[in-house]
Amino acid sequence: MTQKISRVMTPAQWAMLVLLSLLWGGSFFFAGVAVREIPPVTVALARAGGAALILNLVLPLIGQRLPFTRAAWTAFAIMGVINNVVPFTLIFWAQGHLASGLASILNATTPLWGVALAHVFTADKITPRKAAGLLAGFCGVVVMMGGAAQGDLWAG
Repeated sequence: MTQKISRVMTPAQWAMLVLLSLLWGGSFFFAGVAVREIPPVTVALARAGGAALILNLVLPLIGQRLPFTRAAWTAFAIMGVINNVVPFTLIFWAQGHLASGLASILNATTPLWGVALAHVFTADKITPRKAAGLLAGFCGVVVMMGGAAQGDLWAG
C-alpha cells in the first residue's frame, strides 16, 4: 500500500508529531533521572524491552506477525546493537555525566548532525532548501535554550 506524500501536514499528522515529541523527549527526561540510580545499560535495556513488548502487543492488532527466520533474527540482532544498545547506552551514560541542559541541547541537534553527516558520507547532499532547514533547526535549538546559554548550562 503506497501513500501519496503531501507537502502540507494535516492536523492529525501535527498531533502525531506532537505526541511523538512528548514520547521521545519524555523518555530522555526519565532516562536522565534513572541513570542517577541505575546503570546506563540497564536503562537502555528497559527502554528497548518496553518498546519491544508494546510492539509485540500491537502486531496482532494490525494483522502482522514477526518473521521467525534465522536471517530475520540475525538482522534484528545486528540492527538492535547498532541502533539501540550502543547509542542509547552511550547517551544514557553521558546523561549521568553532563548537565541536563547540555544533554538536551546535544540531543536536539541530532537531526542536524544527521543531515550534515549524510552530506559527507552519502549521495544525499545538502541543497539550499536543506541548508535553510539546518539553519532553522539550529535557530530553534538556540531559541529553546533561552537564557540557559547565559546561566549555568554547563553546571551539573
